[in-house]
Amino acid sequence: MKKWFYLMLATLMTLAGCSFPEITLSPGTSEHSPGQKAGSGSSPGALSFSIVLSTASNPYAAKVPDIGEDKWVKKMEALTNTNMQITMIPLKDVDKRLPVLLTGDDFPDVIQTVGGASSAAMSGTVEAGMFMPLDDLIRTYAPRMLERIPEEAWKETSYHGKIYGIPAWLDSPSRRGTYIRTDLLEQTGLPIPRTVDEFLDVLRAFKKLGVENPYQMRENFKYADVIFGAYDVLGYQFELKNGEVVPKFFEEKPMMEAISVYKTMLDEGLIAKDFATVSSSEYTHNIYGGKAGIWTANAAGLLDFRAQVNDSVPEAKVDIIPSPAGPDGKKGYGLYSSVINSYYINKHVSKEKAIGIIRFFDWMLSDEAERFFSFGIPGDTYTVSGGAINYRFPQTKEEQDEQGFRELLWLSHDLTINRERTKLLPGGGDVLEAIDSTLSGEGRGNIVFIPDLEAFNIYPELAPNNPNQPPPFIVDHIVRMMYGKEPISNWPKVIQEYRSRGGDEIIREATQRYHANEGVMVLPGR
Repeated sequence: MKKWFYLMLATLMTLAGCSFPEITLSPGTSEHSPGQKAGSGSSPGALSFSIVLSTASNPYAAKVPDIGEDKWVKKMEALTNTNMQITMIPLKDVDKRLPVLLTGDDFPDVIQTVGGASSAAMSGTVEAGMFMPLDDLIRTYAPRMLERIPEEAWKETSYHGKIYGIPAWLDSPSRRGTYIRTDLLEQTGLPIPRTVDEFLDVLRAFKKLGVENPYQMRENFKYADVIFGAYDVLGYQFELKNGEVVPKFFEEKPMMEAISVYKTMLDEGLIAKDFATVSSSEYTHNIYGGKAGIWTANAAGLLDFRAQVNDSVPEAKVDIIPSPAGPDGKKGYGLYSSVINSYYINKHVSKEKAIGIIRFFDWMLSDEAERFFSFGIPGDTYTVSGGAINYRFPQTKEEQDEQGFRELLWLSHDLTINRERTKLLPGGGDVLEAIDSTLSGEGRGNIVFIPDLEAFNIYPELAPNNPNQPPPFIVDHIVRMMYGKEPISNWPKVIQEYRSRGGDEIIREATQRYHANEGVMVLPGR
């Protein structure tokens, strides 16, 4: 039973991850979606087109000798009345292989790429006019898209005011949450912390209870930047300051206050003494082992954390709470860009075929599509009784991989989390409540550059790391200050050094692109 539950949770976590790409296919019509054929495969009249998909590693897909003959692909063809020729490219090879395909004789009808129209993988192809603008087609043939896809996502798949890509997006760009062992909080008698001072008081109380890691830190402040978020100085974010676009750590006073809080946490034993070298695996091991009181993680992982921690501490209660607010009363972690994947149509595709493709993507946002990709085939993977869905969750690793592949075929939709499946899980309502209520009220805004600034390649030590971590140069100074090897009051000198080592070039390029509105997204904070 426990193994089955973990498989369900692992599937939800995988599909809710930050950069898990999706798959694309083709359009036709059934009674539900526009097109020209009934049935699947290459029936006469089927709308046929080629598509290139950049995919994450999926063991099920790797074992299929012919993707076109796969059970789930053929069922989708039947539902959409299409005939598809699919080429799959591993995500790690996209930057190398996609440009070759786009300049060769086998330029596909549709491509899927990670990110928006100006992403690195697109390599200037939209700017070069290789894909068709979609505004008129979407307005005429895709009513669901117009109603459902947020404006921010359309902006990321547009170039010079015209839409070129169909996005797979995030309704909730605030994805990370502050986790707490509620059972420990109840033992302290303290309320949920609302401010940084209250947050520290809870950590101190956890230490008195004997909690090994009151707050679970990680190297490079990866998923451990709750205090930087409170003071609005997240090291990977940019802001407009005195006419320049600069990193937020240029805010000297808030930055020094945030470092002082982290130093207090270290000095008082509220974080591990070796926090600067705590790896991802050690971070997870400590949390699952019941050794952490508060930590930061993707909100979609709530059920997984509950199950894993309960394995070690059966009486444990794990919840997501609002992040501590800083001096400005705001809180949270960095907001993500709206677009995860997007889809582009070859400009040489005929108008008739392009209309079919647009209708196909519009079908992706239908109730029929959501049920198919979430639950599969009635009588096979689920049944309906009294209007309620009885879904057979994966029982084995192989079934989990197959479910993951089926959902990879769901090309354009909100990728925050699979809501319909989550509702069926014990505690699933808590996950949705955390995403829709707690996280929707927090998150720090940012100026985002798509593609990244070219200066980042020249000065990697000064560039955000991975991408939601402070630059290595900044991390080194913060760590030294926390250990007392460098005075926190030196922070203005750190900023000067950053500028002199190449930061001025980063700022110059960022400022120029911002004012010229070249590949810039402004994500407003909450």
